[in-house]
Amino acid sequence: MDEEKLIKSANYVRTELPVRIAHRLMDLQALPYVVVTQEGVARVYELYWSAFEKFRRYPQVTTLEENEAFCKFLESVLDEHAPVIPSLSLGLSLSSPHLSPDSLDAFMRRMLVSRISRRVLAEHHLALSKSLETNSLNHPEDPHVGIIYTALNLRHSIDKCVALLHGRPHDIADEIGESVPNRGWPEVIVDGHVDTKFSYIREHLEYIIFELLKNAMTATGLNHRSSSNLPPIRATIVVGENDVGVRISDQGGGLASARIKSPSDLFSFSHIRNATRMDDTRLGALRSASSRGVKATVAEQIRPWRTEQSNVNSNDKDPERDAGIAPHPKIGLGLPMSNIFTTYFGGTLELVSLDGWGTDVYLRLPKLGTNLEGIEL
Repeated sequence: MDEEKLIKSANYVRTELPVRIAHRLMDLQALPYVVVTQEGVARVYELYWSAFEKFRRYPQVTTLEENEAFCKFLESVLDEHAPVIPSLSLGLSLSSPHLSPDSLDAFMRRMLVSRISRRVLAEHHLALSKSLETNSLNHPEDPHVGIIYTALNLRHSIDKCVALLHGRPHDIADEIGESVPNRGWPEVIVDGHVDTKFSYIREHLEYIIFELLKNAMTATGLNHRSSSNLPPIRATIVVGENDVGVRISDQGGGLASARIKSPSDLFSFSHIRNATRMDDTRLGALRSASSRGVKATVAEQIRPWRTEQSNVNSNDKDPERDAGIAPHPKIGLGLPMSNIFTTYFGGTLELVSLDGWGTDVYLRLPKLGTNLEGIEL
């Protein structure tokens, strides 16, 4: 990385982002009028149109000083678009009666994959700019280029997520609203090819792992509420020729529910496939989240816990709050976003429910770092 390459990166981002935004504007314009006027959808359209106009008019970047100003501009746009995920989910949940499940889910997938792709481009350029500015391009102990880690240690990422989840300042009772023994959270046993390293975006990987482990821990605590000890959760790492696999097995009772027909329906945004989409509490949480924004990161998930802990010691600083990252309420986006993150580079996420016993989740990610993004223009 040098000045010439950084300037080239800036102008690529400057010209590519409005193209991708324009395609999503066309998607929104093709929706039925009753959908576009729904709460949340109209707001997203306005945000996209405003961003398109800003990028379209932004002048070419030719110097490092101009790149610094461009980075500030990028950060402001990223912050402005924080409400997009909950606003879209709210609007499409309310529009679910007017769209077929296949059409609704296909639209949401295009919108969310495109959003991830734009954030990857923007955040990668911001990371490259910061590394050149601070002269910190080489990290032998943690090698990465921008936001892409070239030797990402999967075991370390799992252990990090487990530690964050075990650090929650409340017990399972707060998760399910019932009185249960105060036993903490289940142990997580990691086995298999534990020394696995591969190229990937760490933020994406850790979000997926965090969500899957959080769901497994909550289900295990609920299913064994009358037990004095919680059975462990097992995370098994397996390396193939072209991909890396993780199986997360819990004893949380499985996914059997009268409100879904198959486990994959939990990825759906349609109330026909997932009836919880129209719950008043879910819609209320989405409205609340829309006012603050959701960036789909681990950091915003743990912020409320750290805020609670910092209330005990007012001298503690909350880096997520200082960074302006929004809290992550229970809005039903964890599994759908995990699936989108997984498939973005060609991976797969499969839920296998052993009703009455537990759930096995199979995560497969490409390990060679050569897969193109799975974006539909």
